[in-house]
Amino acid sequence: MDLEQMRDSMRLILKPSRYQHSVGVEEVACDMAVIFDYSPEKASMAGILHDCAKELPDEELLRECEERQLPISEVERQCPYLLHGKVGAAFAREKYGVTDPDILSAITYHTTGRPAMSLLEQIIFLADYIEPNRKPLPRITDLRKAAYTDIDLATFLVLENMLNYLKEKKAVIDTMTEDTFYYYQKLLKERERTV
Repeated sequence: MDLEQMRDSMRLILKPSRYQHSVGVEEVACDMAVIFDYSPEKASMAGILHDCAKELPDEELLRECEERQLPISEVERQCPYLLHGKVGAAFAREKYGVTDPDILSAITYHTTGRPAMSLLEQIIFLADYIEPNRKPLPRITDLRKAAYTDIDLATFLVLENMLNYLKEKKAVIDTMTEDTFYYYQKLLKERERTV
């Protein structure tokens, strides 16, 4: 399936606001790919498909994971919406014919991130957060600037924002997000020491 067909499919299965968000993620991901010398087409595919399972209810996300024997953490059982990345990657492979492991991985981890993300994983993680259709977020101007100039710093800042928000709301925090935050915090500290 080509990119245009993927867009058409997303337009049909996502509510209009979610579709607009997905198009925004695709556009930002494509721009970032050009800046960081990555394939714009792969970034576009991951961007447009990243939320392809987002509209599924919690019970269905759990069922789709169980049917495919995808691992479900304790936090994911408590907050099944976190599974839309894993299920989305499965759908991208099964329904949209995506076989590229980097695209599938970027879809899998776009919500939580993961330590030592690939370039595409970081691009989709960031594009999902900073795309222009999102409601205003704390420090969004700084985050957008960093996303186009220093991808590791941008990743750290977005994770910091996410964790602050979740702690403020007293929400459950996925350990993967915390691990990712500490990974990028350490990476930036090490980078400072070598300058």
